Amino acid sequence: MTSETRHTRAMDHPARSGVALQVVNLRRSWGSVCALDGLSLDIAAGELVALLGPSGCGKSTALRIIAGLDEADSGQVLVEGTDIARLPANQRDMGMVFQAYSLFPNMTASDNVAFGLRVRRVSTKVRRRRVDELLELVGLSSQARKFPHQMSGGQQQRVALARALAIGPRVLLLDEPLSALDAKVRSELRDEIRRVQLEVGTTTVFVTHDQEEAFALADRVGVINFGRLEQIAPPAELYNEPRTAFVAEFVGLTNRLPGEAQAGMVSVIGSRVPLLEESVGSGAVIALVRPESVHVTPDVDGNARVTAMGFRGSIGMVQVRLATENLVLAQVSSAESAQLAPGTAVCVTVRPVPVLAVGVDVESVPDEAIQPVAISRSKETLMVPTAKTP
Repeated sequence: MTSETRHTRAMDHPARSGVALQVVNLRRSWGSVCALDGLSLDIAAGELVALLGPSGCGKSTALRIIAGLDEADSGQVLVEGTDIARLPANQRDMGMVFQAYSLFPNMTASDNVAFGLRVRRVSTKVRRRRVDELLELVGLSSQARKFPHQMSGGQQQRVALARALAIGPRVLLLDEPLSALDAKVRSELRDEIRRVQLEVGTTTVFVTHDQEEAFALADRVGVINFGRLEQIAPPAELYNEPRTAFVAEFVGLTNRLPGEAQAGMVSVIGSRVPLLEESVGSGAVIALVRPESVHVTPDVDGNARVTAMGFRGSIGMVQVRLATENLVLAQVSSAESAQLAPGTAVCVTVRPVPVLAVGVDVESVPDEAIQPVAISRSKETLMVPTAKTP
C-alpha cells in the first residue's frame, strides 16, 4: 500500500477516542537541581501535545514521570480522573518510543512488534493479526521478516512506533524519537507519526527541542523553561501571541528593539504598533518583533544599511544596521532580496502586527537555547540566533 493510499484510508476512518491525561503540580528535584517546578498540563482525549524547550528544561523528566519510569517528589498524574502516580510502569497501559530505537536485535520486525502482546499472553491468532495490521499501518508489511540491522533508521523507528501501539496503550509517549535521523527522513517520519496518531486516536505526548517538529505535529505546543510551563497553545497562537519573553524568543526568531509604550501601542523604529495583552503597557520597553514584521525597502535616504543577506529559497533573511546602531533581522521575499545586497541603504519600518513588549530589564533567552539561522555577508557566514540590540 502506498503512502498516499494509507493517508487516504486514515482520513476515511475517524480516529477512535483516546483518554484525558492531566499532570498536576509535578515537582522533581535531585539535590539542588530542580527539574520540575510545579508543572501542570491538561491534555484532552485523543490530543497530540508537544512539549518544547531547551535541553535540561525538564520535558523528558515529565515524560518519564508520566510513563512511570521516574517518580515525582509531589504532584499527580491523572488518566480519566484517576491518579496513577504510584502505579508501576507495567500497570499504566502506556506505550513509549525513545530516541534510541531500542529494538531487540535478535528479533525480526514482526517479533519486535509482537513482544508486548506475547508478554500479555495474547493468543497467536490475535497476535499475528494485530502485528500485520500495525506493520501495514506504518508501511512496513514488506519488512516483517527483517532484523533491525537490515533496516534503515527510519524503518527501525517505525517498528518501534508499531511496537508501542501494539498493546493498545491509553497514552503514547514519544521522547525525541526523530533526533537521530537525517533531515529528510525526519520530515517524512513525523508526517507518518501524525497520520498514525490520527488514525489510531491515541492521546499522545511528544517531547522535542525542535520547533519545526513541534509545530508540524501537535494540536497544541507547551513551552517549558526551568521546569515550568511558560505557555501552551495551538502552534499559530503560540507563535503570533506569545505571553512571555521566553516564548517569544525561543519560538522562532525575534528582534529586541527599544520602544515607548502608551495606550496599547508601542512606538518602535518610527512606527506605531499594537501591543499584545500581556505587554508592559507604558514607558520605555523592549518590543519583541518578528523578522517578517520588519519591512525593508531600498532608499538612499533611509534609516539603515544592509549588513548581511541570506538566500532561503522562497524567502531571504536580511540583517540591517539602523542609524542608531541597532541590528535588525528582516524576512523578505526572494524577489526583494535581489535588491538588498550588503551595503545597500534602506528604509526600515515595522508592520502593524501586534507585538509583545517587556521591561527593559528583562533578559533575552541565552543564545545556546536558540537554533541559529545562517545568513551570508560577502564570503563569510554569520550565525544569528536572534537580532538583538547591541
